[in-house]
Amino acid sequence: MTTEPHSPPRVKLVADDVTKRYWIEREQRDILALERVNLSVREQEFVSIVGPSGCGKTTFLNMVAGLLPCEEGTLTIDGRILEGPGTDRAMVFQSASLLPWRTVFENILFGMQLHKKFSKQDMQDRAAHFIKMVGLQGTENQYPSELSGGMQQRVNLARALATDADILLMDEPFASLDAQTREFMQEELLKIWERAGKTVLFITHQIDEAIFLADRVFVFGTKPGRLKAEIIIPFDRPRSLKMKRDPEFIQITDKIWQLIEEEARRTGMILVD
Repeated sequence: MTTEPHSPPRVKLVADDVTKRYWIEREQRDILALERVNLSVREQEFVSIVGPSGCGKTTFLNMVAGLLPCEEGTLTIDGRILEGPGTDRAMVFQSASLLPWRTVFENILFGMQLHKKFSKQDMQDRAAHFIKMVGLQGTENQYPSELSGGMQQRVNLARALATDADILLMDEPFASLDAQTREFMQEELLKIWERAGKTVLFITHQIDEAIFLADRVFVFGTKPGRLKAEIIIPFDRPRSLKMKRDPEFIQITDKIWQLIEEEARRTGMILVD
């Protein structure tokens, strides 16, 4: 008996010559923040974006979120031109941004209430499901002030997942965590991503974090922001933190660091760890 070959994952997101300018009123001129960014992201792929400060990583993410207009070039999702925010995308910010007067359960409900596409019972069921998925059983009635930073970010992630968005846009979500908690959350995020089957764009300044999490790493250059390099990460999944001690992992880390260092030296910028 012959078996049909697996079809390759379809393309989820495409950036075609995406360019972004900002007008500086006091100087009466514009600055070029992003120049002709061309890239694609496959369905259920995990992609990290790294680069020097000011290279346009967050600007690009905000454009994909629909929070900033794409005035030059095009962004498409599932073949449709992106024209603004949508329920197919969810943001996970550096700050958990939880409502302090709402419990864990109520904070997760809040994201779904904004989308207005779920029945009351569906929202209750989904909140319970994603609380379990991120390992927060027993905290449903606690308030954000009673949670650690890592637990708050789990609530933040559960809230995004519960909205049923296809694409998670994550802007340095672990930046405020201590090193030990950060590495723990990296492993937990991969477990959650593998179960949820989402497409992820993940911004970070930590090169080892970018490599550990991603299928591919996009390295952005600066002044203007642009795609400098695409690095394919060759490690199998599931992954463990032991991977960071692998000689090939260290080689890839050095390669990406050299690319970022080139940009920092070219533009006279201070390097960011």
